[in-house]
Amino acid sequence: MPDNDRPDGRGRAALRADCGNCFALCCVALTLTRSADFGLDKAAGTPCRNLRDDFRCGIHTRLRTEGFPGCTVYDCFGAGQKVSQETFGGRDWRGAPETAQQMFQVFPVVRQLHELLWYLTEAATLAPARSLRGEIRRTLEATERLTRLEPAALADLDVAAHRGEVAVLLARAGELVRATVPGRKKRSHRGGDLIGARLKGADLRGADLRGAYLIAADLSGADLRLADLIGADFRDADLSGADLTGALFLTQAQVNAARGSGATRLPPSLGRPAHWAD
Repeated sequence: MPDNDRPDGRGRAALRADCGNCFALCCVALTLTRSADFGLDKAAGTPCRNLRDDFRCGIHTRLRTEGFPGCTVYDCFGAGQKVSQETFGGRDWRGAPETAQQMFQVFPVVRQLHELLWYLTEAATLAPARSLRGEIRRTLEATERLTRLEPAALADLDVAAHRGEVAVLLARAGELVRATVPGRKKRSHRGGDLIGARLKGADLRGADLRGAYLIAADLSGADLRLADLIGADFRDADLSGADLTGALFLTQAQVNAARGSGATRLPPSLGRPAHWAD
């Protein structure tokens, strides 16, 4: 998907994390629970023990081997730099500690809004959903305006309600796309438990996999073209040789959470994770 697909001309560049212009908000604002993904328990608002004074991670190149693979999967969709540089005007929580509590409250809200912008930006380019294009663009612009609210307004925003409204619109767009795939009505696994499922080489074109649990599923060689993948959990799923070109609402975080190979085909808007096999 081209990077100039935003109606404001900014493209998806603004929806990609720029850690060099963020005050490590994901390393401070979020709660971490010791698990296979994170090597420690950490309360929201408490800096990770691996965070350096320059807002960089002290074990960035060793996150997976040090027990923090979840950090390599996380994606803020550009919310970090938006909150750091725009919402709070470049003031950081260490230099201006009076901003810390509110900054940490605002970051997860803007992160959710930016994720919605990612989906809406894609939806606006889907040819089969052109009948919804005006509504999609109005919703995209309204969501963009919300990201520019003052900190107090962002902290009080009912982001769950807005997500619910956008979800309905995205589902309608996805249905219109999936309707172009013959037999797609037989392929609904919305919210399904497919943990460890053996789907090697499966024809999942146009499948409804919204919110499906695909943890450790074998999807090697599967055809996922035009499948709706919004919210699908791909942790440790095997996507080796799978075809995800044209897959709907796929994110970099989902791809990063999976395993893949040089033969895995991804949408042009997403990159191949460094930990994937050649």
